[in-house]
Amino acid sequence: MKILYAIQGTGNGHLARATEIVPLLKELGETDILVSGIQGDIRLPFPVKYRLYGFSFIFGKKGGVAIWKTITKARIFRLANDIRKIPVHQYDVVINDFEPVSAWACKLRKKTCVGLSHQNAVLHSKAPRPTKKDVLGEWILKHYAPATFRYGFHFKQLDEHNFEPVIRSAIRNATITNNGHYTVYLPAFSNLEIEKLLGPHQSVRWQVFSKHCPKSYTKGSIQFNPVSLEEFNRSFIACSGIMCTAGFETPAEALFMGKKLCVIPMKNQYEQACNAAMLADMGVSVIHKTGSCHDILSNWLQSGQTIQILYPDNTYDILKGVIT
Repeated sequence: MKILYAIQGTGNGHLARATEIVPLLKELGETDILVSGIQGDIRLPFPVKYRLYGFSFIFGKKGGVAIWKTITKARIFRLANDIRKIPVHQYDVVINDFEPVSAWACKLRKKTCVGLSHQNAVLHSKAPRPTKKDVLGEWILKHYAPATFRYGFHFKQLDEHNFEPVIRSAIRNATITNNGHYTVYLPAFSNLEIEKLLGPHQSVRWQVFSKHCPKSYTKGSIQFNPVSLEEFNRSFIACSGIMCTAGFETPAEALFMGKKLCVIPMKNQYEQACNAAMLADMGVSVIHKTGSCHDILSNWLQSGQTIQILYPDNTYDILKGVIT
């Protein structure tokens, strides 16, 4: 069986999950990898056959998606050309993790596309939504990467087609410790904005992994580091708590390890608003406005409350089920 696995390269969550999924797919068939997008920082530990510009939502420096930069960095003619050229017809199965080029190539050529992504589960009728409706956000989730069959991952299993999260082996097999520091990953904030947020809490040791940091440096009690999956894992596994965006992979792994968790959903990012709604229902601390969050952050730091969910290791069985 010849498999094409297409990965969304905006952000690092999809890429991190791919490090677990790709080796398992290779056990099930000859697998080629496609990555599109320009915002990822993770270097994948296996060959990528197709690297494409795609269509990325560009992170800003004030806590959200930069709409104007997203528009100006879009390359619509290049996207259309890539959709036309990708040889999806050469594969027995196309598995798509919210990746638009291969998804639209399949749709236009009437080729079956198996969507396997967190975004599919976010669209489920049982998945919580934020109080404020976002018609455009829903539309983007539904149409950005169309699929013939949709399977998803979420913080809770929603039905037989929507599963619990994939936990990477590096996390699942780790010896979990607590060295007293807090790990931070907020890619849509500048280092200055992160200093404003964390600086007042001088008694806390912060280890920040920043997209805007070419080399490590320290400012007060905050250590800034470039994004590195290996270094982030080390910090994450040994932290007292994790503060991150309301993405999917990192919060799910924090829940698995029983780490104290606080999320800040990106502005102008509907999927993260939906994630924050589910996490809030589960008892996780959520910060919506960083300008007025001192008390929320202080309470979270002082609280000893954690949530642990021992997600099962059934990724191989899920993959086998969706391609057969």
